[in-house]
Amino acid sequence: MRQDADTLYRQAGEEFAPALARLARAVERNADKARDLEQEMHCALWASLARFNGDCALKTWVYRVAHNVAADHVAKAVRGPKKVPLDEIDALPDAANPEINAADNLVLEQVAELIRRLPALDAQVIVLWLEGESASDISEITGLSSGAVATRVHRIKALLADHFNTPNDQGETP
Repeated sequence: MRQDADTLYRQAGEEFAPALARLARAVERNADKARDLEQEMHCALWASLARFNGDCALKTWVYRVAHNVAADHVAKAVRGPKKVPLDEIDALPDAANPEINAADNLVLEQVAELIRRLPALDAQVIVLWLEGESASDISEITGLSSGAVATRVHRIKALLADHFNTPNDQGETP
């Protein structure tokens, strides 16, 4: 069975390693800790593939393992600084960094920061959605119903959009 698990791990690594790296960076702001989290995901995935029996798609298995590792990571971090719900955040991270050349990169950093401030399950749902997963796949990975996933995605997208709206965008006059 070890040979099959090793083969599955290589296949999973080839297909999903970039997604695991993005998930780790979405969950953990500190670059070193994000790399550690990514390694934990890979270790847990490698160890778990001996139990993979094909009842679900390999992609679902990979994301489920990564989701569980990320949830454990977040649970450990909860004992750290208090998180603030996204709708209570008054100001975005400083956008006036002169070292950033491209406005797109700045916006992506702000979105990543906002996602990191979300409750863990919301962050994982929106990251999986951004990875292009369907509501039913996200449902299978997170254990939420498809309807709950769709509702969370809609709510989170609206919250993120609100942070980028200027007063003029909201119909107010300057």
